[in-house]
Amino acid sequence: MSMVRLGDKIRGREDLRVSFEFFPPKTEKMEETLWDSIKRLEPLQPNFVSVTYGAGGSTRERTHATVARIVKETSLKPAAHLTCVGASREEVDEVVQAYWDAGIRHIVALRGDMPELGTPYKPHEKGYQSVPELIRGIKAIGDFEVSVSAYPERHPESPDGDADLRLLQDKIEAGATRAITQFTFDSSIYGTFMERVEKAGIKVPIVPGIMPTTNFKGISRMAEKCGATVPGWLADYYEGLDDDLTTRKLIAAAVAVEQVHDLERMGFRDFHFYTLNQADLTYAICHILGLKPSTKPTPGLKAAE
Repeated sequence: MSMVRLGDKIRGREDLRVSFEFFPPKTEKMEETLWDSIKRLEPLQPNFVSVTYGAGGSTRERTHATVARIVKETSLKPAAHLTCVGASREEVDEVVQAYWDAGIRHIVALRGDMPELGTPYKPHEKGYQSVPELIRGIKAIGDFEVSVSAYPERHPESPDGDADLRLLQDKIEAGATRAITQFTFDSSIYGTFMERVEKAGIKVPIVPGIMPTTNFKGISRMAEKCGATVPGWLADYYEGLDDDLTTRKLIAAAVAVEQVHDLERMGFRDFHFYTLNQADLTYAICHILGLKPSTKPTPGLKAAE
């Protein structure tokens, strides 16, 4: 793990682009937290913000309501997640059309997970059978920008990394123009992955996903499920801090900043932050990286205050 002093800023922050991911709220209190986070991060002028979609489309209505409100009340460009799981083609097409009618022009197309945890994936008998098929369906309804997922490490259900790359190629051929990666904390894995991406002739931007590690135990469980490596040095950082949230936040910010610096030196300039609807940590990381709030007035925020 390389050492980076906080003062060693890489010059020219106009070349650094960020995007933020949120999840739709389940309660009024969570909705208040979400909109506080959106208002806090909006002045950083992210490239886009995405809103997740629950397993089996379980948050479909909340996702739609959130992205529609972002369009109406902020200057942000929202991207709505959409999956193949638990819905017929007709139902998915209705969601896509509703996004278009609401002014959303960017979709993150994903396979999705089954509603029951641990259940093997099974496509809906009347639904889209794969992400490339879903992308073609989306593009048939509107000229959406489509982002997809990519895996620096093997997807847990994939036979090997080559199969992951072939699927990514299929998604690009279907119309995807950006790939956002699953998080990983070992930056060297990105170097190996990008060598394989270039060898495969994949040209779309690959955007590293940056995951805060404040809740280290929770992130470790998530990493195990998605096949992401958790380095021993990272576990050492959090040893003995189960009841010390303040220190865990400080470590999480330092780890994220260091990883972004490592990835910048590899040539990456776009980064996707999984905010977990908590803005302060993401804001602090971006500030250290040199991203400053815009002084331009933001339209439409009164309704969200």
